[in-house]
Amino acid sequence: MKVLVINCGSSSLKYQVIDMRDESVLVKGLVERIGIEGSQIKHEKTGCEKHIIKEALPDHKKAISLVLATLQDATHGVIKSMDEIVAVGHRVVHGGETFSKSVLIDDKVMQGIKDCIPLAPLHNPANIMGIEACQALMPKTPMVAVFDTAFHQTMPASSYIYALPYEYYTKYKVRRYGFHGTSHKYVSARAAEMLGKKIEDLSIVTCHLGNGSSLAAVKGGKVLDTSMGLTPLEGLAMGTRSGDLDPAILPFIMEKEKLSSKDMGNVLNKASGVLGISGVSSDFRDIEEAANSGNERAKLALDVFCLRVRKYIASYAAVMGGIDVLVFTAGIGENSIGLREKICEGLGFLGIEIDSEKNNVRGKETIAQKDGAGVKILIVPTNEELMIARDAVSLSKK
Repeated sequence: MKVLVINCGSSSLKYQVIDMRDESVLVKGLVERIGIEGSQIKHEKTGCEKHIIKEALPDHKKAISLVLATLQDATHGVIKSMDEIVAVGHRVVHGGETFSKSVLIDDKVMQGIKDCIPLAPLHNPANIMGIEACQALMPKTPMVAVFDTAFHQTMPASSYIYALPYEYYTKYKVRRYGFHGTSHKYVSARAAEMLGKKIEDLSIVTCHLGNGSSLAAVKGGKVLDTSMGLTPLEGLAMGTRSGDLDPAILPFIMEKEKLSSKDMGNVLNKASGVLGISGVSSDFRDIEEAANSGNERAKLALDVFCLRVRKYIASYAAVMGGIDVLVFTAGIGENSIGLREKICEGLGFLGIEIDSEKNNVRGKETIAQKDGAGVKILIVPTNEELMIARDAVSLSKK
């Protein structure tokens, strides 16, 4: 029982084939520079060396066609025919208010995804191209859409409504949606399993910390609040994204620098965050190295990042009436020993106390709080592809 997972970007495509009998990854790959000169596939069959295929890929249909051919290749493939693929799971970034869970894709669902394009103009069109390419090449195989925003649709209106004229919500659906939902859902459920508890009995703060970062307050398995908003720009200071700021800053800078709204959007999304503060890099590893070498702006960037994470954790304690579990995941959350410790500094009043020895791990499941601490601290590598595959199998059976 094999599932193909597709994560389609505007000029890239990530894929995996997962055997759902034991949830093992058979192969994973990355298609780069679709529609651009120099396109290629990096294809990695489990247990084998990475295989590079360089070929012109003018569009997503051609890219997916080459991926499917490679999956059936006698040397590099993992299936003999496409009949072995029982379903395809597609990551879709924005489902708006229409989709609160994963769904089988039909014409009505496709229209719903298209209707959300104004909310995610850079992401949903690429997701749609991936779906349409797979439908054309695999017309009899069930297709499932798994939405980044779906898990957060349990938020109450008091969490998602902005203090703007209400008509902007009714007319344009301007509200907070949240992202990384598939990751937050996976790690919160996995944390409960690791502790031998029912998720319904737990108040969990999940910290998805990477180049893009977000937190979620998950009480009883449902999201009460999350840090990202209408777009993935709100919340923490990230790799290149500003996160929270005074909205009056925008017209002030636009006037001073003679910037268009598009220019300002590029500053906020691509030139801000820890890159903007440090002037070093958007990669936290580079910034930590610079900070350790005495770069004061790099130190400041890390201080800003950790302070914001700390503030969100404390605020979510208020939202949920306390915290039972704190979970770290994604690139920084899973691998940065120092930043995990720095984030937990000063949170002892909430029962959050990390053990330096237990915390000395990278990229593996760990329980890392001090003995006797009130809050469990877990490091849980995320697995969004597995969540997508599980939903794809479940819905395809229906």
